[in-house]
Amino acid sequence: MKTEASREDAAPAQAAQPARVALVVLALCFALSVLGRGLAESFTVFLKPISESMSWDRAEVVSIYSLAALAGGLAAPLIGRLFDHSGPRAVYALGLLLLGSAFLIAASASQLWQFRLSLGLCVGIGMALIGLVPNSILLGRWFGPRLPTAMSVIYSATGAGVLILLPASQLLIDSIGWRSAYQLFGASTLALLVPLLLLPWRLFAKGASHITRPLGSEAADDGWTLPRALRHHAFWALFATFFFTAIGMFSIAPQVVAYLIDAGFPPLQAATAWGFSGVVLLFGMLGVSWLDGVIGRRPSVLFSYALSIAGILMLWGLQFAPSIWLLTGFVICFGSMIGSRGPLLSATAMKIFRGRWLGTIYGTITIGSSLGAALGSWGGGVIHDLTHSYNPLIVLALVSVIIGMIPFLVVPALRN
Repeated sequence: MKTEASREDAAPAQAAQPARVALVVLALCFALSVLGRGLAESFTVFLKPISESMSWDRAEVVSIYSLAALAGGLAAPLIGRLFDHSGPRAVYALGLLLLGSAFLIAASASQLWQFRLSLGLCVGIGMALIGLVPNSILLGRWFGPRLPTAMSVIYSATGAGVLILLPASQLLIDSIGWRSAYQLFGASTLALLVPLLLLPWRLFAKGASHITRPLGSEAADDGWTLPRALRHHAFWALFATFFFTAIGMFSIAPQVVAYLIDAGFPPLQAATAWGFSGVVLLFGMLGVSWLDGVIGRRPSVLFSYALSIAGILMLWGLQFAPSIWLLTGFVICFGSMIGSRGPLLSATAMKIFRGRWLGTIYGTITIGSSLGAALGSWGGGVIHDLTHSYNPLIVLALVSVIIGMIPFLVVPALRN
């Protein structure tokens, strides 16, 4: 009797353990995403100081940001393959090593190619190594059908990173200069390697048994491989949605702070206002994921696009009427929807392309987002230099966002 009672007491504890570990994994993925995205997006604050210090054109400086997006995207399938082969410890450790080294190199760089190598190539790949692809795969092993909610938390890390590191970057630049700020970023990132390596990665990589075991049997039946996925219309629909939406978002995002300063806002206010998008992004992510369960995926995604379009129009109006109310509306509408579709797209892809090669397939799909981010940010810089105006840039963003939502109107796999 005593033995049976002890077993009954142990059962709830055993059932609760996977839930606790899942929350720890979610918190870890969130922290890594905050670090990666925050460091990458801090470039929007460094853009003006670097440009003025080096006497470079806007397009030359923005090309560094574009290269980071492109490098991270092209590396995504390889990162997914590395995760499948070597596990999360190797992937995340390599990411921190690249990021820390990149900022230390950038702190003493004097040539454009050195910035492209460090802040472009290394930051892009480093950010991807601690970002969306490995986090999505790892969380999929713990959250199963609740993955959209978990992914909404991870996507909101972009906003949290922006909220924390953009104002902090501006304060550091004002007090110690942009080179010393990059030195601090690099040293701090490398210091995180030791605690990261000491974490119980074997436990984290195992996943919850009630999720990984059924998933494994389904994956064997589905038999998805990358060549097979490339022949499926859902793959290219998701790729196109990622691609065009990213063009729309990132043709604007790298130049938001510079745009607001040119519109008449003080630099710290401009950086803080855009950084505040991190707060509203969290609510946007959770709100769209909540709507997904209430009104369905397609209406939720289309609603998020409507808010993005409204935000772009408000940004256009700021150059004519730079009021705090219009700025607030832009931050809420545009800022809250940056990546808000991501959790739903990720969950859709993982539901369709289940199997052993999910990491490789999903990583390949996300190339669309990185290509769009690279093309949008680089193209935005070129357009600004050629026209000396933000209006063509805003038109590009508006058209791209509209095209990005079309697959949800016409493609059966996404429309249903």
